[in-house]
Amino acid sequence: MVESMDESVGRIMKKLEELDLADRTVMIFTSDNGGLSVKEGPNTPATVNDPLRKGKGYLYEGGIRVPWIVKWTGVVRPGSVCHTPVSSVDFYPTLLEIAGVNPGRQQITDGVSLVPLLKQTGGLKRDTLYWHYPHYSNQGGKPGGAVRQGDFKLIEFYEDNRVELYHLGQDISEKNDLAAKLPERVVELRQKLSSWRQFVNAQMMTPNPGYQPANHDEK
Repeated sequence: MVESMDESVGRIMKKLEELDLADRTVMIFTSDNGGLSVKEGPNTPATVNDPLRKGKGYLYEGGIRVPWIVKWTGVVRPGSVCHTPVSSVDFYPTLLEIAGVNPGRQQITDGVSLVPLLKQTGGLKRDTLYWHYPHYSNQGGKPGGAVRQGDFKLIEFYEDNRVELYHLGQDISEKNDLAAKLPERVVELRQKLSSWRQFVNAQMMTPNPGYQPANHDEK
């Protein structure tokens, strides 16, 4: 799969060069989720996301931290690395600015333009990112949401309102839950996550009146 993807990206880059479009085309390589960390079947073997925890279908870093590579000839310095966390909601405003197009007056954009980062001319006027995952995943993930502010990341599980808090700068593997040690930080981040859900009118889970818990005593 990696070899096939590499060949496909190569074909696109070659065609852009043949059409003399390479120098005025921005190429972005990314993923919609982290690597699959569980075996789903004989044709979907699990991958290892170490040192990140879990993978696709989870709110841990193994599920939401993905590659993001940009080729913008004459603008993005080859081989440069940016450590500012960004989100896929930033793609739209970024591409609008690159193309010189302003969003409509009534249009609401969830993200921010990453052009200052790409040009290395400044940072972002944002320090908080949000995730909303109100359903179950076939990989084992549970409904929940997450918020990251700086190096602190809080995960809220919607089934039982349980929370976990991690400092990603010191604990990228999310092994040391700080929720009990930093209750004030938990309250602050939890309120931010709740306010954001209300602002974007996030769809939440609703109880299933027909649900009946399995009887584990039955054979």
